[in-house]
Amino acid sequence: MDALLHRDDWSLSPISIDLIEPKLYLGGLSAAKDIHTLTKHKITHILTIDTCPLPRKILELKHVTTKYIQLSDQPKEDLLSHLDDTEAFILEGISKGAVLVHCYFGVSRSATVIIAYIMKKYHLSYKEAFEKVKIKRSIVYPNQGFVSQLILYKEMGYKIDQNNMKYKIFRLNIAANQVRKVKILPQEFMDLIKFDPGLTQTHPEPNVYRCKKCRRVLACESNLITHKISNEICTKTYFIEPLAWMNVTQNIQDKLYCPKCNTKVGSFSWIMGCQCPCGIQVAPAFYLTPSKVDFTNVVKNVEMTF
Repeated sequence: MDALLHRDDWSLSPISIDLIEPKLYLGGLSAAKDIHTLTKHKITHILTIDTCPLPRKILELKHVTTKYIQLSDQPKEDLLSHLDDTEAFILEGISKGAVLVHCYFGVSRSATVIIAYIMKKYHLSYKEAFEKVKIKRSIVYPNQGFVSQLILYKEMGYKIDQNNMKYKIFRLNIAANQVRKVKILPQEFMDLIKFDPGLTQTHPEPNVYRCKKCRRVLACESNLITHKISNEICTKTYFIEPLAWMNVTQNIQDKLYCPKCNTKVGSFSWIMGCQCPCGIQVAPAFYLTPSKVDFTNVVKNVEMTF
């Protein structure tokens, strides 16, 4: 990874940049902020993945389009969610000129973005794409967290699939890490709070979980966050996505109460999580207690008034 780069030959080339494919370069900050290097390679687009943006002298170049993603080289950082946007930026840059993708050293963060692009373009696995990029730039070395994200990227079909179970769990874990730091759910993760299925809908889902006492719909089957024991989905506790009726954005953990009759129906914890009766620890955890809810497969259609 970038922070662990210690190579004897590094000092031989203070400007670090390599051509990965026609019109696509991978390099370090030294290349991105050097106007002579940008001119030499006819760079028209610069994608920066770093903790600080490029200096003003580069950002103000009229012939260069820039994109900045603020992200450190840590395994728990979410680079995966940016890959659709980074691919689009790279494709635009290649069509209009040449692209430089860089982080600080051009080893981990920017390498991950380039590897993802190569994976999708040629329908390759992470390992295949990594070897292909490494041939052109021998020092590439994504951190283990980014490697796991690239493997999931392939599993999702080289695009972000919001409904993919592993992706849901990945995003919840990223959010939980932020909640641990700031004690509330940051704004950029509010998309994780899903629509309240108990509100009137034109096309409600057929399979739902209702409060056993008042019959209010609390969750849909699609809201389930599942785990397996002996290759079978465990149903000892109903772990679900955070929903709008829960008070989970301002609190680290609390009990869950039915929004209609105020009966306790479960609990949640961003940090501590919950141990399922099957023995598996789930964190973060938002769950309904099976004895407090009923699973039904009939939802009446909303009556249309004319």
